Amino acid sequence: MQKFTVHKGLVAPMDRENVDTDAIIPKQFLKSIRKTGFGPNLFDEWRYLDKGEPGQDPAARKPNPDFVLNEPRYAGASILLARKNFGCGSSREHAPWAIEQYGFRALIAPSFADIFFNNCFKNGLLPIVLPETTVARLFDEVAAFPGYELSIDLERQVIVEPQGNQIPFDVQPFRKYCLLNGLDDIGLTLRHKDKITQFEAQRLATKPWLAHTLAG
Repeated sequence: MQKFTVHKGLVAPMDRENVDTDAIIPKQFLKSIRKTGFGPNLFDEWRYLDKGEPGQDPAARKPNPDFVLNEPRYAGASILLARKNFGCGSSREHAPWAIEQYGFRALIAPSFADIFFNNCFKNGLLPIVLPETTVARLFDEVAAFPGYELSIDLERQVIVEPQGNQIPFDVQPFRKYCLLNGLDDIGLTLRHKDKITQFEAQRLATKPWLAHTLAG
C-alpha cells in the first residue's frame, strides 16, 4: 500500500449528498476478481453517456460533458471534496479501489458511511471529516478559483490552504500509523514474518505429520 505523508493536489468537487457505492462503481464491474483496473469506471453512470460494461475501451466511450470530473479544470485532481454521507450503500471494497485507481489520494466530507470510511484506510486513501460549514466554504473556494489546491499533512494532521490557513483534522492513531507507513492488513501481518516462520518450523518439528496433511 502506498504511504501517505504529505500530499498536495488539485481539488475536485462532488456536490451531491448521499453518494452511494453503486454510483461510485456500478455493480456490473464487480464481476472482476482482480483488484486493479477499476479507475476508468469510477462514477461510470455519471461520467459517460453510454452504458458501461467490463472490458470496454474508455477511449471509445462517450463522456458526459456536464459531469464534474470531465471538466478540463479538474483534470488530474487528486483530492475529492464531497458532501455528507459519502460512500453509503453496499459495503463493496471496489469503491475505494476505483477512487484510488482513478488517482485520488484523499477525500474531504462532513461525514462518510462507516464501512466505506474503514475501507478507505485499508486501501491507502485518507478520508477526512470536517464540519459542514468548513466543507461548504471549501466548495465555494474551489468554484471561485480554478486550479484550487490543498496540501494535506498527515503527520501534523492539518490541511493547508493556498493562502496558508491551516485546518486541523482528527484521525485515529492506529489508522494514521498504517497510512504513514503504507501498511494494509497484509503488511501489518508481514511485520511478524520471522515469528510466523519460526512458529511454523517449531510446529512441524513437533508434529511432522502436518506437513503431509497440508501437502495433500
